[in-house]
Amino acid sequence: MEASSMKNKLKIYSCVAVVLLGLLCLRLVYVQLLHNEVYQTQAKENCIRLLPIKAPRGEIYARNGEILAGNELVYTLNLNFLGFDNQDSVVEKVVDLIKDYYPEVTVEFIKERIELQKYRLFEPVTVIRDIPWELVVILEENRRDLPGVAISVEPLRYYPEETCAGHVLGYIHSISSEELAQMPEAKYSVNSLIGKSGLEKQYEHELRGRNGAQRVEVDAKGRPIRELVTLEPVPGNNLYLTLDMELQKVLEKSMDATLEELQKKYPKAKVGSAVVLNVKTGEVLAMCSRPSMNPNDWRGNISSELVEYYLPQGSEYDPIKPGAALNRAIQASYPPGSTFKPITGMAALEKGLIDPLKDLVNCKGAYWLAPYIKCWDVHGNVNYYTAMAKSCNTYFQEVGRRAGEEEIIRVAGEFGLGSKTGIDLPYEVKGLLPTPGWKKERNSVLIEQKYESLRKDLEGKYAKLMQEAEDAGTKAEIAEQKKKEEARLEAQYKIEYKFETNWQLFDTFNMSIGQGYNAYTVIQMASYTAAIANGGFLMKPYIVSRIASPENETVKDIAPQLVKRVDVAPETISETKRAMLEVTKPGGTAYFLFHHFPEGIEIAAKTGTAQTGRAGDDPSKEFHGVFIAFAPFDDPEIAFAGVVEYGYSGSESAGLIARDVFEQYFGIKNHLAAEEQQSQDLSNSIGE
Repeated sequence: MEASSMKNKLKIYSCVAVVLLGLLCLRLVYVQLLHNEVYQTQAKENCIRLLPIKAPRGEIYARNGEILAGNELVYTLNLNFLGFDNQDSVVEKVVDLIKDYYPEVTVEFIKERIELQKYRLFEPVTVIRDIPWELVVILEENRRDLPGVAISVEPLRYYPEETCAGHVLGYIHSISSEELAQMPEAKYSVNSLIGKSGLEKQYEHELRGRNGAQRVEVDAKGRPIRELVTLEPVPGNNLYLTLDMELQKVLEKSMDATLEELQKKYPKAKVGSAVVLNVKTGEVLAMCSRPSMNPNDWRGNISSELVEYYLPQGSEYDPIKPGAALNRAIQASYPPGSTFKPITGMAALEKGLIDPLKDLVNCKGAYWLAPYIKCWDVHGNVNYYTAMAKSCNTYFQEVGRRAGEEEIIRVAGEFGLGSKTGIDLPYEVKGLLPTPGWKKERNSVLIEQKYESLRKDLEGKYAKLMQEAEDAGTKAEIAEQKKKEEARLEAQYKIEYKFETNWQLFDTFNMSIGQGYNAYTVIQMASYTAAIANGGFLMKPYIVSRIASPENETVKDIAPQLVKRVDVAPETISETKRAMLEVTKPGGTAYFLFHHFPEGIEIAAKTGTAQTGRAGDDPSKEFHGVFIAFAPFDDPEIAFAGVVEYGYSGSESAGLIARDVFEQYFGIKNHLAAEEQQSQDLSNSIGE
């Protein structure tokens, strides 16, 4: 009986096995005969990888051909996700091998990179760019234990001049998820580097280039066996700039030396910016911002120390740690101080309210109308020329009163103050040209916020008193007291609202000497100075003069662009130019800077000592130094504008920088000779 049962079971098992084997054969026939091409294609695709080939970014050159931004080949550590046998194990081994070189690259860091790329894991995951050769050797020696790990060679941006023109050039860094969402998917991936500031950002579409691709056959562990097809990358277009590298280097060298010297007396003097323009074309010949930026700092994983240097934490501005990421020539606005006085003078001249030679104002050290804004000295009787030369507050407050705020605002607007210049750099701010309408709108909001808070406090105060009151009589007294206090508060509100929202005479006085709410960028002040110099033609500042293909064929020439012919009489501008010339003559506030210049090279200028307007600063001791100038007077070629934060006076801070730049430009003194000699001596010693 047992033998018979066993035979039946074996028959059943045999039948099941035959049926399963038959089904397997049928499936095999189905796959081989009906879907042969589909599965053959999938099998091939499983052993083929499409690897992107990074396109070199277009290069950037100064006006005389000096290279400012180029490319160099570097080693990059990548992870091919499809090549992992054991992801966690491989990642841990990689971190252990590179920890002495990159302690900040942890297991969590790499997993975050993988997570960011989770929808594009067919592409290699970039871990670190520009790894040293020693680390390449270590990783190659351990390749058998690192499936999916690959070292590639790709072009990476480098800046041979380092900090020179750093803010103008900008930098590139890893693309953010927000940027990636706005970019064409075909051109960018999570591993892409993208222009973040300066020209790198402004001309990203020109510099980017087009990536290539390489089809590679790999083994079971994701290691390449042979190349199949390669699509070569197309480099980006090159940029040729208006920057004069001699002037740029002198500007930066002088800025650094001036700041270093000023800090001995004024410890906060750590920040400065300046611009040099061609007055006839608007070309930017030099632009500087301090603290300096080295775009090379952003090539790889930026350290916490550099992050703090460029982007210090905290919401309030700290002059001790000002942050180096900002290009203060276009991204910061400052009170112009006395460099605004030519605007006030032109407003009065336009309305025919002053004779520049005959009309005198007696300066006794303070203006005779309230609020008695002081002059920095007692100048006696002064006319337009002597008042400009001595920077007399009293004179310009009086002519500002005569001209009125409406005409001053109009003339300032004509010269582009309070408006973006349109320079081909990102993040330019517009500054502030205050108007009665602006003041009303701004202060209305502030007053309403202030009194809304006071009303809430009052309501809370009396609600508490009512709760503590023990009888009806006390409550009645409290209610009466509350009513009186509310009436006083509302009366105070009406008085303050009317006073603070309406344009007052002292607003005109402050505006006329470049104080009050006035705030302009250095590029605006340079453009305004250039427009005075060239007789009233407001030119658009620009930095890129030509865009060229990798083969150096011109893609686009950028020509000078006239924004407008200012609506100010040529005679008015001529008188103002002559008044600014007096600033550098004997008795003028900038005479000591330019007295040694040859007779044929006369400088017209205006100095400025501007109250900072910052909370916590001492308005009687802490000032920004502001300076504008153009030369030569008879046929102007270049204009300068500069600000040194906490530099005290314009002539002793930004004026020193202007002097050095003009000396270099006109061949009076070669400020680079010492560096050139040191370089030559070093070359000779190496040769020996």
